[in-house]
Amino acid sequence: MEHSLSSRQIQLWRIAIYFIFALPGFALATWVSRTPAIRDSLGATTAEMGWIIFGLAVGSIVGLFSASHLIASRGGRFVMMAGLLISSAGLGIVALSGVWLAGGMAVFLGLAVFGFGNGICDVAMNVEGTAVERAAQKSLLTGFHAAFSVGNLMGAVAAWAAIGAGLSVFVHLSLAAVVVLLCAVYLYRFVPAGTGQERAADSGEPPMTARERMAVWKEPRTILIGIVVLGMAFAEGSANDWLPLVIVDGYHVSPATGSFAFGLFVAAMTIGRAAGGMLLDRFGRVAVLRASALSAIAGLLIVISGQSFTTAAIGVVLWGFGAAFGFPVGLSAAGDDPRGVAARVGAVSTAGYLAFLVGPPILGVIGESVGLLRALIIVLIGVVAAGLLCHAARPIGAQAENTNFKA
Repeated sequence: MEHSLSSRQIQLWRIAIYFIFALPGFALATWVSRTPAIRDSLGATTAEMGWIIFGLAVGSIVGLFSASHLIASRGGRFVMMAGLLISSAGLGIVALSGVWLAGGMAVFLGLAVFGFGNGICDVAMNVEGTAVERAAQKSLLTGFHAAFSVGNLMGAVAAWAAIGAGLSVFVHLSLAAVVVLLCAVYLYRFVPAGTGQERAADSGEPPMTARERMAVWKEPRTILIGIVVLGMAFAEGSANDWLPLVIVDGYHVSPATGSFAFGLFVAAMTIGRAAGGMLLDRFGRVAVLRASALSAIAGLLIVISGQSFTTAAIGVVLWGFGAAFGFPVGLSAAGDDPRGVAARVGAVSTAGYLAFLVGPPILGVIGESVGLLRALIIVLIGVVAAGLLCHAARPIGAQAENTNFKA
């Protein structure tokens, strides 16, 4: 399909995917930045807040496991746009729950809807991203994930401004939902239909059967890449869900300062991912992944043991840089083999998002007993495991390690 597109159409497609990657990041940061206010309005404990956040995980897991079938039958464009519309509705439900005074269950259900929309959109936009790479013949996936981080940063900055202006959670979340909805409707026209739908491969081989698609979960290389992505996604997801509360509770600062710390994390991730293509071309996947793991380890140790907010802020920046590369580089490595690229990208995406979503609620339960700062030791262990297995991302075949797109 992509071979029949003009260079202009490919360029518009590429730009649209950058914006589509940014939208879930914007929506997620909007929710995360208001968690202290929502917790206080509900009067929830740390453990109760962990279970409420688990609604996001439940919806997202259902979405993740539904995504491959939906993409195969309806294509990436349909699934991405449906996901954005559904996640907007979920954010709206969370906003309305405060007006209705419906309590934690309404927030849980709103997050489940929000998570389902994000889950199907996340897998679809990664599959779509690999298709744009093939059409443009350029390494773009790290840049697309940088766009997600830009959306995260924009959401964090908007939240900081909203809190400073005294906007209610209802007004803030409702405005964010409308922004995502309108952008999705506008971007739809620039994305070609059919990406990811089952068809014969370009090589003339038949498409993978259902059994072959499931078999990728047993491939040693895919498993190891999945563990790398799992560990690094846990580091990213834990910050996305808990960093404002970690800073507020652990360092006794204001909610606005907690949101500022989250903005630092997202900014560090954004800078790292924006420079990702250059770093990967120069040093290769394995070296970049190892360096990022070391940065995340150092950052987490500083945050856990820091004696002041200033020291912790340095750790947050290192943590953000370290978490920047694991997910996009792992997905790129999973797509080395042209046949079955969607199945392997989907499998690694699912492994990463499971850690991204299931890990943080578990962190909340542990944090109730030992405190959120000490609970971060679990995240540290996951990053160490990821760092030890980075060799799995070496390119398949004889391609040079520094040729990122061909690898």
